[in-house]
Amino acid sequence: MTEDRNFDDIAHKFVKNIYGSGKGEIRQAVVWQDLESILRRLGESSPLDILDAGGGLAQLSQQIAHRGHKVTLCDLSSQMLELAEKDIEEAGLLPQYRFVHAPAQEIAQHVDKPFDLMLFHAVMEWLAEPREALDVVLSQVKPGGIASVMFYNQNGLLFKNLICGNLTHIEEGMPHRKRFKLQPQKGLQPEDVYAWIEEAGFNILGKSGVRTFHDYMKDTRTGEFTFEQVVAMEQKLCRQEPFISLGRYIHVYAQRPLES
Repeated sequence: MTEDRNFDDIAHKFVKNIYGSGKGEIRQAVVWQDLESILRRLGESSPLDILDAGGGLAQLSQQIAHRGHKVTLCDLSSQMLELAEKDIEEAGLLPQYRFVHAPAQEIAQHVDKPFDLMLFHAVMEWLAEPREALDVVLSQVKPGGIASVMFYNQNGLLFKNLICGNLTHIEEGMPHRKRFKLQPQKGLQPEDVYAWIEEAGFNILGKSGVRTFHDYMKDTRTGEFTFEQVVAMEQKLCRQEPFISLGRYIHVYAQRPLES
């Protein structure tokens, strides 16, 4: 039986290679644009209650906390939570955070009211039962609240292997290669995730591809570009097809309707 991934064993490596990389910077830039749109929609006249489920280092929720909102950060990894707490303390944001050491699937046991905004980013692809976990965290969003969900895109994984010529690997079903510890074991089909969100009673507001072309660029000296140009182009293309569906990750956000 597949178990949920706990990053206690490689937390520091995860932070360095994922958050502290160009890939991580692009991810932050694209998703933050969506989050700014979400915050405008929710209104910020008073502090919002935010759930960062499986939030790791909480980089994006820290940006939200800087705007005066309150965050509950939940993670399965005690090591990731310790690193996050240190980072949050250095940012002067500790009074706005509550830390919960638990898997996202158990968050209901640790909170007593629903949230205005729920972040569930790059978690499902590490779980044995992703839909069950998604249903739990979606249930924590109040009527009128918004869920922000990012997942590893199976289509992006397939396309990456296609352009790298890994056809035998594809024919074998793309089994996870153990040497790639920071690569999720599986991607999710976008249509499945969209359906799960809608079946939970949410209305999808927007979708963005995260790293729609960066990861497919060849290491070549023939092109002329800067990393800043890459980030700007990713931000420009990420909300239109076919680029949404080519993203290595997809960010989708949806609103729970107000109760009649």
